[in-house]
Amino acid sequence: MKIDLTDTTAGKVNKALVQGRRAIGTPAVGMVLTLVIVTDEENAYDALKAAGDASHEHPSRTLVVIKRVSRSPRDRTASRLDAEVRVGADAGSGETVILRLHGEVADHADSVVLPLLLPDAPVVVWWPVNAPLDPAKDPLGALAQRRVTDTYSSEQPVRELSARADAYTPGDTDLSWTRITPWRSMLAAALDQVVCEVRAVEVEGEEFNPSCELLAMWLADRLDVPVKRSLSAGPGLTAVRLATSEGAIALDRADGSLATLSIDGQPDRAVALKRRDTAELIAEELRRLDPDDTYASALRFGVERLHASAAPAAEPAPTAQDTASAPDSLPKGEPVTLAAAPEAAAEAPTTEAAPQERPPLKKRAKAT
Repeated sequence: MKIDLTDTTAGKVNKALVQGRRAIGTPAVGMVLTLVIVTDEENAYDALKAAGDASHEHPSRTLVVIKRVSRSPRDRTASRLDAEVRVGADAGSGETVILRLHGEVADHADSVVLPLLLPDAPVVVWWPVNAPLDPAKDPLGALAQRRVTDTYSSEQPVRELSARADAYTPGDTDLSWTRITPWRSMLAAALDQVVCEVRAVEVEGEEFNPSCELLAMWLADRLDVPVKRSLSAGPGLTAVRLATSEGAIALDRADGSLATLSIDGQPDRAVALKRRDTAELIAEELRRLDPDDTYASALRFGVERLHASAAPAAEPAPTAQDTASAPDSLPKGEPVTLAAAPEAAAEAPTTEAAPQERPPLKKRAKAT
């Protein structure tokens, strides 16, 4: 059922929601959260479709906020709210309200959204495109317990990660981070099978893909080893290779669907690692409404620090006195896994010339 309201108010929209529920015979409200989508006309359809598919797992009231650009000076000073109310089969497993804000009211979207929020239910705000640099300070973001952005949709995705790190507030998250959840799970499971010391990592993927950078920063943050970021034709992430004391571990996905897990001394295994659509990503984010400390730690590691760790400075040549006083062998570090990251950096393996010692990092949270 659809109800169109032109030049309306938030109070009339609420009345239309009650009228629609009674008309279809479901007066009771069984929704678990309010999902606010802030987008434009170009991306509204795709975002609304993804939210509708996700509502089958998370019944919610979906409020789509579209700020209409006024063309003439007279229209920019006039304020008008148009709404489209959808209930029943037209709204998935919840309710949908599409709000089109014209004129000055577009600068006060929070005052329109606030009366339409479900009482005593969490609020999630999602920006499919054009997310603010500091979502927590945005008027709509201040209403939410969870703020979802997507750096992949920005013009400079990798540079956007630095801005997200500077403005991070507990409750912020990124769909570029959600996309690598299967990769993180698979790599953690692979390292659980082998007791080893990870010495170096290479992350391969297409250029300007923030998911590749986030995965590389997560590995560098958890393992405290150099991580090399290499480029490929894609799609997305294509491979992660780990050099360990027990041989190489590689997770290679060339076609964006099926990956091959290779561990030295074990037969290769095919694993499903398909690229997920937006509806699956949003559904995953709605399962968890508490702050993601692992994402925060990886984000704050920083792109600049990642690139610096992949290219350590060259050491000066040892003198004769240093060679004479050097021990016969270097002690090996403790085994490292992603499931339990070390409190200090893993030491370098025995080689002819030991690499420069890395400064210890702060204690990290247990990986998910």
